[in-house]
Amino acid sequence: MLALSRKKNEALVINNNIEITVLEIKGEQVKLGISAPKEVPVYRKEVYVQIQEANQEAVSTDGMEALKNLLG
Repeated sequence: MLALSRKKNEALVINNNIEITVLEIKGEQVKLGISAPKEVPVYRKEVYVQIQEANQEAVSTDGMEALKNLLG
């Protein structure tokens, strides 16, 4: 993991097309602004994990059995 220090209004660039800017710092909370192309999904990690778990559940054997039953 790369650890960087940034102050308010400072930014970093990833892959020439994603910019992350520190917008505000209040105590232990940091507000970030993220500029990325529309085709690049940006999620909070807890939401990303939920999406991955739901996708895994959808392709589980139970999900496949339900699909087979539905299609006859």
